[in-house]
Amino acid sequence: MINESEFSGERRRIANLSLAVLVCVNVMSQLDRQIMSVLVESIRVDLVLTDQQIGNLVGIAFGVFYVLAGLPLGRLADRTNRRNVIVAVLSFWSLATAACGFARGYWELFLARVGVGIGEAGCAPAAQSILSEIFPKERIGRALATYQVAISIGILVGLVGGGWLADQFHWRTVFMIVGFPGLAMALIVRLVLKEPERTEGEVLEPVLVVLRTLWSMKTIRHHMAACSIHTMTLAATATFNFAFMLRVHNMTNTQAGLTIGLITGLAGGFGTYMGGYLGDRLAQRDPRWRIGCLAVGAVVSIPFTVGAYLSDSLPLTIMGLTIGVIGSYMYAGAGHAVAQSLVSQRMRAMTAASMLFAMNLFGYAVGPSVAGAISDLFGGGEALRYALAVMNGLLLWAALHYFLAMRTYREDLARVA
Repeated sequence: MINESEFSGERRRIANLSLAVLVCVNVMSQLDRQIMSVLVESIRVDLVLTDQQIGNLVGIAFGVFYVLAGLPLGRLADRTNRRNVIVAVLSFWSLATAACGFARGYWELFLARVGVGIGEAGCAPAAQSILSEIFPKERIGRALATYQVAISIGILVGLVGGGWLADQFHWRTVFMIVGFPGLAMALIVRLVLKEPERTEGEVLEPVLVVLRTLWSMKTIRHHMAACSIHTMTLAATATFNFAFMLRVHNMTNTQAGLTIGLITGLAGGFGTYMGGYLGDRLAQRDPRWRIGCLAVGAVVSIPFTVGAYLSDSLPLTIMGLTIGVIGSYMYAGAGHAVAQSLVSQRMRAMTAASMLFAMNLFGYAVGPSVAGAISDLFGGGEALRYALAVMNGLLLWAALHYFLAMRTYREDLARVA
């Protein structure tokens, strides 16, 4: 990681260009991931599926295989050219997204979603590792938060554009329209993104050493738990918010896509960036605020989101979701910045993969399926609102672990200073 005094001229230009390219890649990742949320009702009706089966397609099919592939692909990124890893996995998940459109039944669609999960697992570890090396430590929170803003942009494009596409085309065609452009983006990455030079003499730590190092830090243990629970909530809402608007507020696909897309894209993007920005600024006084901001954002969001799901008023629902999303999305980039601040260069991609392993195995893989099961338990249909309210209550549990991580952050940070 470079110093602030070295960050100028050509180095700054390359860093900003690399960040822009990686944001575009992450937008493609989120678009291919989130398009399923737009199409869940069409798929459910066409293939005669339950809410839990839909949750399985989003959670287990994608999430479980995402985490299984994440650690070996993270290790590969620590060993080899990270740009080439990104090119390969981007091409793979784009083809897998398009393949969803050729699925003739539940299990074929399940397998295609497995392919999307495996491909996307290799992107974030390599990208976070690159960004952590080309930006100074004083800016890493903002850099990773900007990278993670792509989540909100991808959701915005996916829901608004996807909602319109869902009203114009069959769901199979939509998957193909969304998937194939990723191949062009892979070519751009190959031509534009530069691989940072590795520091000479930096030793690649064995996998078990990396995992033991991470597990030895109380900060990492509690921080991983908090981010995993946090992801469980947001994965559930990201999966079913679109269906919630259709069922409870009787919107069309286009209306739901525009509403949820704008809320998540604008408010979520703002919250994501503010988590990194406030963390960088407040950390100058006390580094523990990198984590404290995430806890405060999570707790503040709960009454607004729960109230939004239980309200029959569309304006109150939109207002509650907007405010809640700002707070709950503050963890998206800043959470990864905390983990990256605690490790050396050759452990960064593996650390990112380990964080994503925990967040997606216990978050993305579990959250949608649990929310779908709760919805079915309450009778399905409009009862989906109660499942989403319950899932948002879990953010109190996440906040507890954030506060526990704050207690040891300065001590663990001093070990790598």
